[in-house]
Amino acid sequence: MKKFISFSGLCFLILMSCNNSTKKEGPENEAVAEPYQLRQTIYHNGDILTMAGEEASYVEAVVQREGQIIFVGSKEDAMAQFGGKAKEVDLNGQTMLPGFIDGHGHVFNVGLQAASANLLPPPDGDGNSVESLQQILRDWIGSNQEFIDSTGWIIGFGYDDSQLDRYPTKEDLDAVSTDIPIYIIHQSGHLSVVNSKGLELAGYTAETQDPKGGKIRRIDGSNEPNGILEEVAHFMVLLTKILPQMKPELQDDMLVKGQKLYASFGYTTAQEGRSTPDGTATMERAAEKDELILDIVSYVDILSNRDAANSKYQGKTYTNKYRIGGVKLNLDGSPQGKTAWLSHPYFIPPAGEPADYHGYESMTDEDAYKHVADAYQNNLQILAHCNGDSAIDQYIAAVSRANKEFGNNDRRTVIIHAQTAREEQLDSFVKEKMWPSFFPMHTFYWGDYHVNSVLGKERAYKISPTNTAYKKGLRFTSHHDAPVALPSSIRVLSATVTRASRSGQIIGPDERISPFLALKALTDWAAYQHFEEKSKGTIEVGKVADFVILDKNPLKIDPMQLANLNVEQTIKGGEIIYNKKP
Repeated sequence: MKKFISFSGLCFLILMSCNNSTKKEGPENEAVAEPYQLRQTIYHNGDILTMAGEEASYVEAVVQREGQIIFVGSKEDAMAQFGGKAKEVDLNGQTMLPGFIDGHGHVFNVGLQAASANLLPPPDGDGNSVESLQQILRDWIGSNQEFIDSTGWIIGFGYDDSQLDRYPTKEDLDAVSTDIPIYIIHQSGHLSVVNSKGLELAGYTAETQDPKGGKIRRIDGSNEPNGILEEVAHFMVLLTKILPQMKPELQDDMLVKGQKLYASFGYTTAQEGRSTPDGTATMERAAEKDELILDIVSYVDILSNRDAANSKYQGKTYTNKYRIGGVKLNLDGSPQGKTAWLSHPYFIPPAGEPADYHGYESMTDEDAYKHVADAYQNNLQILAHCNGDSAIDQYIAAVSRANKEFGNNDRRTVIIHAQTAREEQLDSFVKEKMWPSFFPMHTFYWGDYHVNSVLGKERAYKISPTNTAYKKGLRFTSHHDAPVALPSSIRVLSATVTRASRSGQIIGPDERISPFLALKALTDWAAYQHFEEKSKGTIEVGKVADFVILDKNPLKIDPMQLANLNVEQTIKGGEIIYNKKP
């Protein structure tokens, strides 16, 4: 078949042959190409790390055309073929990698975090005491009346009792307001605290029994709720009392903010790892209007949103940057919130719990199997949240049973977090072809707390056992689980490599891996987890032109300095979607 050049392209070639010049743009330049210019770009003069193969490999130049990589090789060959026919981007010694791919996160809920009062402790916020939480909420109320009027609630996100002087209760929130309901979400996303007005609207009283898979904590010596809600009791307030009150315009704005935050950390593919009906509706609206700046792959909550898996967006092909990849199952809670389901007791149990307290399950073994079987029968990829090793046991048993009944033909069944996975469980992952997505960021944020309060040193040093998994032949992803933490690829990378806690303690030195392998978990292996290895994850001809540009090469600096890396630019399909420099 003959190929024809457009009239505008012909004019461009004639013009270029006359002036023999090439337009140059640095990574900081967001200038849009002139209308007559071909949509081709040459990147060169930096460390271009392809992430292809089992060892670090570099090329001198990459060329993309209309969002697709068309050349990877030497600068000399690139200029010979494309010089004068493309924009030229001088990387100025910076490092280009494939765009980062979200192993597990919640891009829609990141928008809720962005819209709420920031209660995170340092280094991500100022919430280091109950008094500071109260002041942050008061300050937020003063400048967010429109949000409060729209939702009817005061909302804060990110309090972390491991970094506070004490656990906040309804009385502490009542000191902020007794007229407007207040709902603050634990940094884990698995607990919350509400004030007295919030308890009233939720219908939680001394007579209310704990829902299955959740708890309403009580004032000592009584059945009166103290405002602290765990798991299902917490999620019921969010799903039935708050999200339905948010107007579509507000939810649309949340998704925009979530994407922008992801892009600022170099992500070109985001995940919504537990999509609610509201979240699904918001993402579909954005797709229908072609307003997404990132590829978003969504996994719908199998309990509250199962029907969405039958959507026209379900499958391995994106429609306007959106698709539903499968379903999400939740089998336990949070280790730092002390609701994860462990086989052995917590090192120090939560207040009011017995010495043998070891968390609790979200559902029965039979129910867990029923949901896994549903996914297998309908050829839906399934992700399951399992922090505690008892939850991991339950998932392995369900998957093993489903594999025997329905077969395991490249299903890429994912186990999310797998933080306390025992060594024999890693062997089961290999046997059952399960794909772990680890959460090494815990070593930084809660490493000291795991050692001193949650798990004790021996178990804490084995959380997110990436090196042991790698030695067993497992490949995996590393994630941030935003909005549990900021969607920081840099923090993920640093924690996976160094496992250094806030205090500088190395949480399990034997589980550290190299910077190259940690990058594989953010790029190549992450693409595989999402069935996208043919189009993403490495810089190779034929793949999507998704790139991230860093100020330094992660493979050439002191690993302890990885946390100081900066994302300079994020490029999605050849288009700049984030630029650090204005």
